[in-house]
Amino acid sequence: MADRIGRVAVGELELAYETFGDADNPPLLVISGLATQMLGWDERFCDQLADRGFQVIRFDNRDIGLSTHLHEGGVPNVMALLGGQDAPAAPYTLVDMADDTAGLLDALGLESAHIVGASMGGMIAQQLAIRHPHRVRSLTSIMSTPSRQVGQARPEAQAALFLPPPTDPDTAAERALTVYRVIGSPGYPLDEHRVADIARRAFNRGHDPAGVARQYAAIAVSPDRTPGLRESTVPTLVIHGEDDPLVQVDGGLATADAVPGARLVVVAGMGHNLPRKLWPQLIDEIVAHARAVEVGPATRA
Repeated sequence: MADRIGRVAVGELELAYETFGDADNPPLLVISGLATQMLGWDERFCDQLADRGFQVIRFDNRDIGLSTHLHEGGVPNVMALLGGQDAPAAPYTLVDMADDTAGLLDALGLESAHIVGASMGGMIAQQLAIRHPHRVRSLTSIMSTPSRQVGQARPEAQAALFLPPPTDPDTAAERALTVYRVIGSPGYPLDEHRVADIARRAFNRGHDPAGVARQYAAIAVSPDRTPGLRESTVPTLVIHGEDDPLVQVDGGLATADAVPGARLVVVAGMGHNLPRKLWPQLIDEIVAHARAVEVGPATRA
């Protein structure tokens, strides 16, 4: 099970994090997606990775959960930014969020870690590998893309992101169920109890629609990472759902195509979530990729 939640200073921010497993094991850091607190990486998923010989670390990105919320950044006009219209600059970019992640490693006394990112977390992980390659032992990019122009959301999935924000834990649960019925995995049953439970917990833990808008703005203004990924020497695994309506599979294909030597796993029936029935396959892939680096010539100090 998880240790207690810790908080560390990273620049002017405070990031909340939680660890699983033995601190003497190789570190594996998981990065969450847009509007997703660390709770999105299920405790049981993290425990299973830890049981395979890793110290697993999950954390709240800036502007979400128990980490610092940048209220002074206001509420950006995300639709204008997405449309390329004139709008005030976004408060920060994915580069800043990658620097947060590197700062978290510093604060935890870790020279490097295996990095696993999902959705926006995959974008941050890619940027970390570009900007701080010596901090990344291996990269696993899940249901992500090197550019918001690649693998663009289907209209119904895009619309789901812009539903009115919830006003209490119950409406948070209802909204989350509505969203995941659209973007979830058509080949696997949706664990509605888990989705609703996480949504309620997240609402009580730190509800901030403006913070989510600032994260979305960071995605909107961040440039294509393809040129940087083409120069990457970080061992890379790309996992993507064949039926992902939010970041369509072209995003995963483009990521794998950009990184020299990357391995691509396309999962039939998988959408924009991690169904529990897929955990054994996903964990096997992540563990095999990380272990190959630990025992091979690419091992980093």
